[in-house]
This record gives sequence, C-alpha cells and structure tokens, in this order.
Amino acid sequence: MDWDKTAGRLADRVTDPDSRWFAPVARVPRHELVPRWWDVDSSGMWILRDGASDPESWAESAYADRSLVTRVGRLHADHANPGDRPEGLPTSSATLPSLVIRMLRHARLGDGLPLLDLGTGAGGLTAYASDRFGAENVTSLDVDAYVTSAAGERLASMGYHPRFVTADATEHVPGTYERIVSTVGLPAGPGLRPALAALEPGGRIATTIGRTCLIITGWKHGDGDVFGQVERDMAGFMLTRSGDDYPPALAELFALARSAEGDERSTGRYPVVDVAEAWELRSMLEVTAPGVELGYETHDRARTAFLIHPDGSWARASAEWTDPPEVHQGGPRRLWTALERIRNRLNAEGSLPLLGARVRITPDGVCHLSRGKWRASMGDR
Repeated sequence: MDWDKTAGRLADRVTDPDSRWFAPVARVPRHELVPRWWDVDSSGMWILRDGASDPESWAESAYADRSLVTRVGRLHADHANPGDRPEGLPTSSATLPSLVIRMLRHARLGDGLPLLDLGTGAGGLTAYASDRFGAENVTSLDVDAYVTSAAGERLASMGYHPRFVTADATEHVPGTYERIVSTVGLPAGPGLRPALAALEPGGRIATTIGRTCLIITGWKHGDGDVFGQVERDMAGFMLTRSGDDYPPALAELFALARSAEGDERSTGRYPVVDVAEAWELRSMLEVTAPGVELGYETHDRARTAFLIHPDGSWARASAEWTDPPEVHQGGPRRLWTALERIRNRLNAEGSLPLLGARVRITPDGVCHLSRGKWRASMGDR
C-alpha cells in the first residue's frame, strides 16, 4: 500500500499546512492500527472488514476522516470470523482523525508535559502525540487488556514506545499527569474522581461527560478544583465501561415503552426527533434527567422515539413525519415533558445555555455549570 500519499492527503483534510499536527498525521500509518474493523451492511447488521483481503478498501477507510468500529459488544474485529454478526453497541474504535486533533488542541499540550490518553482505542491519539512530543511523555490507558496490548505492539512496530496501562478509569488511574485527554465519556460524579486525582495541580483536562456530547476543559487549581468551560465544540464518544461490555439495556422497560398505554397520553407540541443525534438536546436532557436511555425507529414516514430511565419512567412519541406526535408516558416522572421544556427554551431563546458555560469540577467529580443566571450540576445525584 502506498500509504504515504494517502496519509498526506488526510493531513491536508484534518489540519492546516502550518499546524504542528500536520506532520504526525502524515507520518503515522493509520492503516496498521486498524487491520480489521466492523462496518454496517444495508440491513443494519455488523459485517467484518479485513484490510489485507481488500487493500483498496483498507486504504480508503483508514485514511478517510471517519471513525472505524473495532469492537462490538465483546467481539473485537481482530478475533472475528467472516460470518460473525455481533450484536450490541460498539465498545472500541479508531476515532476519526479530525476529532483526535481537536481533542489534542483542546488539551493545550506542551513539550515535556506528561500526557495521559484516556481511552486507547486503536491507538491513534497515542501515536500522534508520541510523534509530536516523544513517546516517553505519553501514557495510554484502556479498560481492555487486548486493546492496550495490540496498540502497544502496533506502535512499537512504527518506532513509538509509549507506556500502556490496563485499568478501569472510573476506579483508579495510576500515575499523575500534566495533561489528560479522554476520548471516552467520563461519568460526572464518583466515576470522574480518579481522573481528577491523577491530574497534577496546574494541569489541564479535556474530556466529554458520559451521555452528553459536551467537551469540557479546565485547569486544576491547588485546592483540587478544576475551573474551565464547556467548549463551543461537541463530540460523541462512547461511555466508559468497567467490564467486557456495557450493562444490559433496560429491555423490560423498553418493551413496556413500545406497547403500553401509559399513565398519561397527550399530543406533543414538537415533531418526533432522534434525540441521540440532536446533540444539544441530548446533552441538556442528561443535565435535566441524568441517566435517560434512548431509542428511535423509522418505518416509511412513521417515526417513534423512546425515552426510558432506570427509575421506571418511560415515554413513547409517535407520528407521521413532522406531524404532532401521540405521546404516552409512565413511571414517576414525565420524560417527554422534560424534553419539550428543553425544546421550548431552545425555540424561545434561540440556543441552550450549555455551550460556552463556565465549569467548576470539585474533587468529588461533580460538575457545576453556569452561564448568566443559569445554574446546573451534574454528578451530584
């Protein structure tokens, strides 16, 4: 494969000619980090792609500005057979290079500053940072021992030898660092404490908060608080996980939401929306009702959205295209009503107060957000 030219074209797309990240993107053979990956076929099923058996597709995929899913549920593409059809959510990937570069920029890295790449994935961020700042300054952490092992071997073959650690970042982060970049969504609250504890006073963190698309950056002060902001930028990273896979979905509650009449039935004010793809709405919903899980289905012009919560609350909204939806809700709180309040605010004010908000993260992992007179906290319940 003549990867040098394709890597150069990728660098042209995701950086500027005078960027300090241009050379790392152009020098790293990204295809070697993703020899096999999962794609989705026309029926929505996962299908295995093997680079060596289709070099042209390998080069096209590896040097496109796109994420490549490398693990679905418990099955890594490296261990799969051609006929395997895994079920479940993606659990590891090679993040699209432009987002990797954006996260590195948000972290404001510097020469000689120890960096933690939290969420190794395929090793792309670790490779770029090692090339730019020296592998001796880079540590990469993932909960999956195979992921850290494979990335370590592949980077070593390129001449990079950063440190790799296998650990659950929501329980313990070994070492201390001047910079932390997380390409998984860290949970606000107790699950964020280990990363904060590993950040040196005066250090900087760039992360998303789990179940949101908010990129939060901040500097750690001597008292342990981190002060920063919600960047005017967004990213959709996977949630952190503690085991081989995510906990089972709330299947019984989803089944109830699909068919039950609900304690309350009404006509919604706004069209049905795929909340997972409406990033600001999804993020504000997590601030308002933490822990909501989402579902969305389409059939011809019919659209249905589901919201469920571990406390037993659920909502279903169905409509033809943009017609006002029929809404059913049950459980202790009204989730669709909470979503419509957010949409009311968005329509009335033209924006939500999230992007650009100030942030204070206390050592207990609670994220305190403020913008103007608006105040909210994440992780305190």
